Amino acid sequence: MSEIQGLKKLQARLRHSFKDGGLLQTALTHRSFHSENRAVSTGHFERLEFLGDAVLGLIVSEMLMRSYADADEGTLSKWRASLVNEATLSEVAKSLELGQYLNLGRGEADQRGNLRPRLLASAFEAILGAVYLDGGFEKVKSFLEVELTSRIQNLSTETEYASDFKTRLQEWSQKRYRNVPEYVLLSAEGPEHAKTFRCEVLIEGQSKGIGTGNSRKTAEQDAARIAFTQIERK
Repeated sequence: MSEIQGLKKLQARLRHSFKDGGLLQTALTHRSFHSENRAVSTGHFERLEFLGDAVLGLIVSEMLMRSYADADEGTLSKWRASLVNEATLSEVAKSLELGQYLNLGRGEADQRGNLRPRLLASAFEAILGAVYLDGGFEKVKSFLEVELTSRIQNLSTETEYASDFKTRLQEWSQKRYRNVPEYVLLSAEGPEHAKTFRCEVLIEGQSKGIGTGNSRKTAEQDAARIAFTQIERK
């Protein structure tokens, strides 16, 4: 399949044909490729990722409110977090076969068949940002309604809450100490495209757990998991 055919196939999956082809190319370009190919690369997708994250949050919030008219704010927040997190977004990106269209640097390209969830989730948000700029809010909304409706219909309070250790730890801390946990970044090591983050969670100034992950968010979630597991054992 030629590059042109591939991009046409992707746009069909997105249900949007880009008027600005350069915008789509930017959305598909990782920082690693841009750094290695500045002579031909016009930019990378991180600014579009920032925009896509905001658009995604708004649309998912609206979809949840329409689908669950009786759910309270706390439940809606937990469900939204489960739908816009790295794991879910990377799964949707995989279903779109997004990885095969990305412009990647040499290190990332070697792992194209098994790309990191963080990279795939970021690229997916960038695509949403690009669709928004090129086609408007309703284009993104109609696409996400197709991709996320079944996930929204199958949400389970118990399942989603059980995997969200940061929320569980915060609720425990507020009940016990009337205070919220504090997360501290200890380190971020490794090459730009494959960093390992270490984060510590503190409650009342005392360390309760140190977690690791391929993003700060996942490292914080891991630290919260370790802390909450220790609390449950007591």
